[in-house]
Amino acid sequence: MRDLAVVDTIIQTLKSVLPPEQTSVALHEPEFRGNEWSYIKECLDTGWVSSVGAYVDRFERQLAEYIGVKRAVAVVNGTAALHICLLLAGVRPGDEVLLPALTFVATANAVSYCQAIPHLVDVDELTLGMDPAKLRDYLSEIAVTKHGETYNRVTGRRLKALVPMHTFGHPVDLDALADVCERYNLALVEDAAESLGSYYKGRHTGNWGICAALSFNGNKIVTTGGGGAILTNDEALGKAAKHLTTTAKLPHPWRFDHDQVGYNYRLPNLNAALGCAQMEQLPGFLTRKRHLAAKYQQAFAQVQEVRFVAEPPFAKSNYWLNAIVLDREFVPLRDKILEATNQSGIMTRPVWTLMHKLPMYKGCPRMELGTSEFLESALVNLPSSAFLGGDYGEA
Repeated sequence: MRDLAVVDTIIQTLKSVLPPEQTSVALHEPEFRGNEWSYIKECLDTGWVSSVGAYVDRFERQLAEYIGVKRAVAVVNGTAALHICLLLAGVRPGDEVLLPALTFVATANAVSYCQAIPHLVDVDELTLGMDPAKLRDYLSEIAVTKHGETYNRVTGRRLKALVPMHTFGHPVDLDALADVCERYNLALVEDAAESLGSYYKGRHTGNWGICAALSFNGNKIVTTGGGGAILTNDEALGKAAKHLTTTAKLPHPWRFDHDQVGYNYRLPNLNAALGCAQMEQLPGFLTRKRHLAAKYQQAFAQVQEVRFVAEPPFAKSNYWLNAIVLDREFVPLRDKILEATNQSGIMTRPVWTLMHKLPMYKGCPRMELGTSEFLESALVNLPSSAFLGGDYGEA
């Protein structure tokens, strides 16, 4: 009976926050209330719908200005962005790349595209991202330095890069991770796919390390349908990113000369037009999402069996996806909660399957992953669309 009471309490708490008139609530829906129709119509009317057009350049400028980086390069999706980031960071076949076990599969896939090996790291229960203290202790045991580079003493492979991911938009402790990278000569590449509008110590994510990757998938705060971006404060890397993602074609009015193996990762002008309209509305999206998170946090403060995932004290989060974590005693109820909420018309979901539990990554090197395994069993994502936050002033 107590189990049923806990499940019912969670459903009633969700209903107290969500609009009562809405009988079916999705996890995260896009919102198109600005200039989307106008900008896309302009693309159709002029015929500039493919990978060349004014909206691509405009979208890149908007992103760079908002985030505060020197260069943004728009690409077809966040995975492509991360793939190029890793190549620019010097990741080569046979290298190992440190990344969280608790992440979307794209993080590990991008490493595999480089013919490198994901090396899985545990996360922190507060940030849901890489745990710097555990990582530091772990590397002190398995890392060895030779000729200015770091190697895994167990596998003999080079440890080349570290890829922290800002889970659900909550920034990780970037300063602490940057210190680890400096100590072990690792390239820092941010997987900022979920963190547009999130700030670490007053500075937007994506400004640390060599480069960073964003995603504009249909379920992100700003969407281009499908899309991503490479961010960097290194002008030379920005130029290289643009070259690599446009098939490495040398500029010429009619010749097709390419100077290296490149990638057809260009974002079409049509998608960029959608992104430009979305970026104009980003401040409003963020304000409403933070109000929704505040309502969830207040409501779930009365539910002793769960913890609402709030932004770390050093960060301002976009609250892309809201989440609760069940107390250990109530972890066996997770699936019942998922079933009951979805049957009630409230879409919830578990966090991603941990990377080492997927068949293609089960043999990857990894540290002890106790926190990741707990969170996988205990976390539930909640409906997080911006419109659910209502109409409010600044958060």
